[in-house]
This record gives sequence, C-alpha cells and structure tokens, in this order.
Amino acid sequence: MRIDDVARLKLGTFVRPAEETDAGHPRVESVLGYVAKTPAGTLLLDTGLGDAGPEVEAWYRPRRVSVDDALRQVGLTTHDIDLVVNCHLHFDHIGGNPTFGGRPIFCQRHELDAARTPDYTVPQLVDFAGAAYELLDGEAEIAPGVHVIPTPGHVDGHQSIVVQCEDGSIILAGQSHDTASQWTADALAAQAHDLGHTGPLPISSSWMARLLAFDPRRVFFAHDMAIWTP
Repeated sequence: MRIDDVARLKLGTFVRPAEETDAGHPRVESVLGYVAKTPAGTLLLDTGLGDAGPEVEAWYRPRRVSVDDALRQVGLTTHDIDLVVNCHLHFDHIGGNPTFGGRPIFCQRHELDAARTPDYTVPQLVDFAGAAYELLDGEAEIAPGVHVIPTPGHVDGHQSIVVQCEDGSIILAGQSHDTASQWTADALAAQAHDLGHTGPLPISSSWMARLLAFDPRRVFFAHDMAIWTP
C-alpha cells in the first residue's frame, strides 16, 4: 500500500452550535471516515452519524450519508470491509457499525465500558446483533505495520491508527484534534526543545511524541477536510 491509496469517505455534516465553538458562532463540520488496505484486509476507520434521538438531532442538525453510499463513491461496498476501527464510540463515529456485524471492531476496553454507561452514546449502535469487539488495552499492532495508538483527550478511550506504507507512514487521527491546525500546534509543542526554543513552552499531548516517531507523511482527521503534511 502507498500513501495515496487511502480513501476518504464523506459521511455527512453537522452544525456545531455557537455554544461549542471558540468563535462564538455556528460552524458546519464534516464527518469523515477512511479506508486503507492492510495485511489483515481492508480497514475502515469510523462509520458515520448515528441517530441519537430528537434532542441531539435538533442540537446538531446532521445531514447523513450512509456508509454504503460513501463506500460506493470510492468504488467499494460494505462486503469489501474486513475490519473496523472506531476512534471512539460517540454517535457521530459509529452510525454504520451495525452494518458490519460479525466483523472485528477494534476499540479500547475502557472506551467500550464507557459507552455502556448512561448518556455516553447510542446503546443500539454499540450492542447490536453480531457485534464482535476486539478489545485493546493500550497500544497494539493489529496487523503488520498497522498500529493502534491510544490518544486520550477528546475522551479517555480515544485511539488513532498508524499505517506504515511503502512510501512512508500515515496517521488516521480521528478526533485526536478537531482540526489540522490544532495538530500542528501540538506537534510543534512536542518538538519545541529540539527546535532550540527555551521555556516557558506549551505542553504537548502525552502521546504526541509517540506518533511523531513514526515520521508521518500525512495525517487525516475525522472532522477536518484538511490533511496535515510535514
């Protein structure tokens, strides 16, 4: 697999209310998934927007693209997917999970525990017929060159994927950062000493150095169409 072989799925949009934005006004955000060929088969990160009920519908005003339709737009079908990874189990990342009953879904054990508590997510999108979770306790190489790295922050059980390709590595960061510019700031904070800066300096995410050690050529995000490059 090469870096350019990663396919991005456009799974819909929602409106983040002014109360949740730094700018103080609403912002339309994309919901994105990613497909990558791996030694274990075709991997899908995230499956789209679920229905979390009328209150959430009114708050976020989502517009959905089904995972079937999104895959079709990149020349694939749901039958082509061999394994699913969710960056975390909030409703906007797991909407199509029941489509993949019987296929392994990788998530952190404590994220699944959190998802089974009240008001965390949509229960029927977590425990559905055929749900086959592969539970991870921290970092794991789930196939040769395919690494799942815990990236807590947005939620404690958040995880990202590193895929080592023939021409470099990519990171499917999920919602480790809402935007590519936030990733840039965090990466520069992690590199500040090496760049020759003296304190006081910003504190980077505890796991950023681990991701940067893979020397990523591209980083992709769940809610930002921008792609980070070094």
